[in-house]
Amino acid sequence: MAEGGGSVNSLNENVPVYEHVDVNSKPFHIGSFRDLWLSVLNPEDYSFKETSGEIDDVRFMQEMGIPPETLEELKAVCSTESLCCHPADEAPDPDDIPADTQLATLKLRKKRLDYKKSLIRDSVGRHDAYANELEMLTLGRRIEDATDLIPEGEIVLTFNVIYPILFKQFRHVRVYQTLHILGSQKLTELRDAICCVSDLQVFGEFSNTPDMVPQFISKDHYKSAFFYFEGVFYNDMRFPECRDITKVTRDWAKTKGFPEFTTAKMEETTFSDLRVKVGYPYLYCHQGDCEHVLILTDVRLVHKDDCLDRKLYPLLTHKHRVVTRKCSVCHLYISRWITTKDALAPMDPCLYCDQCFRLLHYDQHGNKLGDFQAYAYVDPGAFN
Repeated sequence: MAEGGGSVNSLNENVPVYEHVDVNSKPFHIGSFRDLWLSVLNPEDYSFKETSGEIDDVRFMQEMGIPPETLEELKAVCSTESLCCHPADEAPDPDDIPADTQLATLKLRKKRLDYKKSLIRDSVGRHDAYANELEMLTLGRRIEDATDLIPEGEIVLTFNVIYPILFKQFRHVRVYQTLHILGSQKLTELRDAICCVSDLQVFGEFSNTPDMVPQFISKDHYKSAFFYFEGVFYNDMRFPECRDITKVTRDWAKTKGFPEFTTAKMEETTFSDLRVKVGYPYLYCHQGDCEHVLILTDVRLVHKDDCLDRKLYPLLTHKHRVVTRKCSVCHLYISRWITTKDALAPMDPCLYCDQCFRLLHYDQHGNKLGDFQAYAYVDPGAFN
């Protein structure tokens, strides 16, 4: 992002400059910003094709104004082999530190290594952590089908999805997801990539019929949602069940004297069509009142080291791991039920796994014991 200079901004308003230094930029049009980059760069600067070493050497000598002899000397001095103090087959183990070392830095390192070896490590959930790491391997993956290749000069945007309510116990707001999305993609593709536990909820009280919990989830039943960017509400209207849930907000804004807000369809708008600020919080709302903060953190051209398979975008590059809520009785299994007004519970509301819930609240014939209300519970760690 360009520094906040008046001369640059006066030339073209689509060059992002700081509105508040180190916080956010002024609004700019993403598609026009991409066109500006393509107008000043040579095609080989953003090409995905590898250039030969000889061509790179010639360009380097021309730019630096050096003869071939100096280039060869620089290659010898700056090579990776010159950084090694031992041959590769004779290199010592960096964690093998002599006990009688006199260097203060090595003493501190040995103390730290000894301390780490003394720790008792809990290996529970390592398969989940490994699966999470596998998701991140899509970054830099090569394409399998040439038709899925991202075109050269495409722009990629980085969005942070923040769940301020979910992480209210932390001093600082945590980023739940970081997603890379292409400028040519629709807003609906970002909407479908955002994971939220409220989409999996099942509404209703089921204490009398715990075996008859409906199979549909909220995402299948309540499909309306919207993004808010710079005075425009982008509604998801892909399905007949979708409604413009921004009308109440827009009508309220009119009565309070706010500038008139406009609407557009999410499925007809690409990210290149947007006029946004970098670093500024925007809104994604679904399920009526489930709100998430979106922050655009980066806008750049795709380069050859990126993942070039278009069907993998939006590309997940970070996902915060949420601690799962265990059953209040066995403290072993993940909660599946939540009860209120429950005389048998140690707290109100109270979480139970399916086994403890049924053993405590129903007899052997499935009859309800006592008076309580039970609701299906979806743990926030389901997306781990």
